[in-house]
Amino acid sequence: MKRIVISLTLLAIVATGVNAQSFLNRLRDRAVNAVTNTIENKVENAAQEATEEALSGKKSKKNNDSDDEEAYEEETPSKQKKTAKGEEVKSDFVAGTTVIFQDDLAREKMGEFPSKWDLIENNVEVARMNGKMAIKFEHGSSTEITPLLENDNKKYLPEVYSLEFDFFVTGKEDHTSVYKLVLHPADGGDDSDVFIGRENLNWRIMKPNGNDVVDGNASIEDMIEVNDWNHFALSFNKRALKVYINDKRFINIPNAKAMDWFSVCTEFWEDHIDYITNIRLAKGGGELYERDAQTMTAVEKAIAETGKFVTNNILFETGKATLKPESMAEIQKVADYMKKNPTARFEVQGHTDNQGSDATNDPLSQQRAEAVVKALAGLGVDDFNLKAVGKGSHEPVADNKTDAGRAKNRRVEFIKR
Repeated sequence: MKRIVISLTLLAIVATGVNAQSFLNRLRDRAVNAVTNTIENKVENAAQEATEEALSGKKSKKNNDSDDEEAYEEETPSKQKKTAKGEEVKSDFVAGTTVIFQDDLAREKMGEFPSKWDLIENNVEVARMNGKMAIKFEHGSSTEITPLLENDNKKYLPEVYSLEFDFFVTGKEDHTSVYKLVLHPADGGDDSDVFIGRENLNWRIMKPNGNDVVDGNASIEDMIEVNDWNHFALSFNKRALKVYINDKRFINIPNAKAMDWFSVCTEFWEDHIDYITNIRLAKGGGELYERDAQTMTAVEKAIAETGKFVTNNILFETGKATLKPESMAEIQKVADYMKKNPTARFEVQGHTDNQGSDATNDPLSQQRAEAVVKALAGLGVDDFNLKAVGKGSHEPVADNKTDAGRAKNRRVEFIKR
């Protein structure tokens, strides 16, 4: 019916002389405007919906197969959870490459004393534990062994080395395996040692000056395999000592005293047996970490590495305790360090060559040490932390028969206490 009406209308228009082309143009324009308006409305509505969703933090989730899905909420930045993310390095051990001593007990005879070792206390024998040939520490009080080296050498630990061994941890609840690695000085002074228990690691490490110690403890219970073999490793580089249990570092001491030989001990009670194997001592290891090496002063570096600063650049008038003016530059360097470390205490030692008698040199060295302390105090150093000591000519570091040797012996030492 609608088509008939339209057709008749067009015929009427043509019959009355109305311009058909003009009419069609107007009809086309109206159709285009209608389509355009429809599209604009849809775009406007979509934009409005998107804006509302962004402001509310919600996003509609549509699925063609399901019309009843609920909208879900997306976290905005203000709702996002923050997490802490730390980074650390705990497995930086590097084994030395030149073997000094090694023993895996592979060729030893069961029940015999291990042939590569010397006994210090109690008794040990070769046994097998969990598939490994090992050194079995007997019942009783402390047992201690040390490597058997030619000529009873007690000065074999090099400047840089690594030391490793495997140790077995008992699972008995009423006993705790306690292994102790002892680092000894050849001169018979105080030892450094590390205790390895089933639950804790304890240490007492001597500092370079031979008086101060660094001690501490750490929980290793989560790292230890009970009724199984575990691994111990130690590295030493000039002054830096690190200890690892099962490849994780627990001890990191930047300034420890260098030692000369080692022993392994166990401490236990009745019905308590311990085992070690795969002992390896080797020269070399990881590089020494220099703390701000590019900016450290000579005084800082010397004290960090050796615990003392020795200088031949503090000069006195011949036979007197009067400081020469050119000495003040060196004294200023020492003063700068001491003021940066106001709680550190130092022994200021004066040393002379052997020219003259002890009756002259001993009091002269004391007076010179006191003159240096006075100069430091004048530069702002607290003299409460300084002790002047005259050594005379009794501790030479060079040959007094030559001019060069005597010049080296005329020195001042600042020893950290």
